[in-house]
Amino acid sequence: MLLTLTYSVAAEPVIEVKRGPVTNLPLPRYVSLKASKANVRRGPSRTHRIDWVFTRKSMPLQITAEYGHWRRVRDIDGAGGWVHYSLLSGVRTVIIQTDMLPLAMRPGEATSVSAHLELGVIAKLEECNPDWCRLNAGGYKGWVQKTNLWGVSADEIRD
Repeated sequence: MLLTLTYSVAAEPVIEVKRGPVTNLPLPRYVSLKASKANVRRGPSRTHRIDWVFTRKSMPLQITAEYGHWRRVRDIDGAGGWVHYSLLSGVRTVIIQTDMLPLAMRPGEATSVSAHLELGVIAKLEECNPDWCRLNAGGYKGWVQKTNLWGVSADEIRD
């Protein structure tokens, strides 16, 4: 997250979040791929060359810039480019970064496990506390440590 740190008169830090010029939403931010196919272009228009095509529906992406109806995005590997906003969704998903990750019934180390998630699985993000996130993956619901996920900020809290 890009932050600007300023100080108030009482020396209390005030955090200013960078906002997109089109949507006024925070930058960077996470979204997911709505379509099963999305052209990734070199620039923010249909006249720009297509560099590659995303083909994994629900894949989490990070928006890093906005220009009109276009969003500059990057994926888990850092690959990115410009995608038309109509191909993106506000539904939050994450990618599992640890193979056979235990999906715990409650947040915490000592709890029963409902399933194990394979490396690269895409799961729907439901809620997060400072260290754990609740996921829904293939009908299995449970909690995993946030550090095992790509598609959620380290400081993000979701209710």
